[in-house]
Amino acid sequence: MILVLGLAALIWGVGHLTKAPKPLRWALLMVLFGAVILLHLVLPDGHPLRIATGGSAAFWLILLGFSAMVWVYRVGLAKLRSKAQAKEIPVTQNESLFAEGELSRYARHIVLRELGGPGQKKLKEAKVLVIGAGGLGSPALLYLAASGVGTIGVIDDDVVDAGNLQRQVIHSDDAIDTPKVFSAETRMKAINPYLKVRPYKRRLSADIAKELMADYDVVLDGTDNFDTRYLVNETAVALGKPLISGALSQWEGQVSVFDPANGGPCYQCIFASAPAPELAPSCAEAGVLGPLPGVVGSMMAVEAVKLITGAGAVLRGEMLIYDALWGETRKITLKKREGCPCCGG
Repeated sequence: MILVLGLAALIWGVGHLTKAPKPLRWALLMVLFGAVILLHLVLPDGHPLRIATGGSAAFWLILLGFSAMVWVYRVGLAKLRSKAQAKEIPVTQNESLFAEGELSRYARHIVLRELGGPGQKKLKEAKVLVIGAGGLGSPALLYLAASGVGTIGVIDDDVVDAGNLQRQVIHSDDAIDTPKVFSAETRMKAINPYLKVRPYKRRLSADIAKELMADYDVVLDGTDNFDTRYLVNETAVALGKPLISGALSQWEGQVSVFDPANGGPCYQCIFASAPAPELAPSCAEAGVLGPLPGVVGSMMAVEAVKLITGAGAVLRGEMLIYDALWGETRKITLKKREGCPCCGG
């Protein structure tokens, strides 16, 4: 037995030194083991060659069977790898869309069955507008940029101040007194230099809303006043654009997708009119937990990715409510309101 194993090791070692192909080395080993098994089957019991090679063919048959299983496994694995690589070829060859080496940063997306190469291509081709670069806009912008959304617009007329830094994580201390849209642009480009950022340093108003939003596929509303929310909703309905809306209050956040063009309600279906100021105080008046906008803003980015790629089910006709104080989440169903002045119910 030791003699046969020594011969096998010699064959493999010489083949390695001479750089012989592995298939040839495996073939020589199979010939060696086959010859030994044949000797055991032909020669009588007690023959010196049988004794010198183990005395029985059982060991060599088991060894041959195990080797065959390993070979079949390796061949199957190679075929699976070649199929996976073949599926990725159309994406990696699209040099006009993705820069050289860019796809490596999206590897964790591409291996997701629901996204894959086609989903990443849709993200690259998408245009997303984020209204507000504050608490909700900050995490949404960061994750949209990191996810590979090709073009991101951000509109905000405010500048960074120290009171923002407790929750608006896209801005840094050295950005104080810098316009938020330019601070956000710098951070997004630092995360992903392959995207296009369109900063608009101004307040969204009725005279520019339609022209601005028409150029985007999805709109995220991270504003903190009802006048702008109703304007964004009205414009999104008129243009047939899906609107992802988030809101915060102290320890609680909510997110929903308003998309009447695809059967869902609009924002005004649910909130027919703005509440009295004392019933809906601002974050400056009521306070807000620092990490809470990160949770809700990230959820908004998730909904945007799902909308763009068609993955899963978006929160169309639903509102997700997160209570950070008690660690609870719940969903409620939203329906169109008959006679809604914005979407017609």
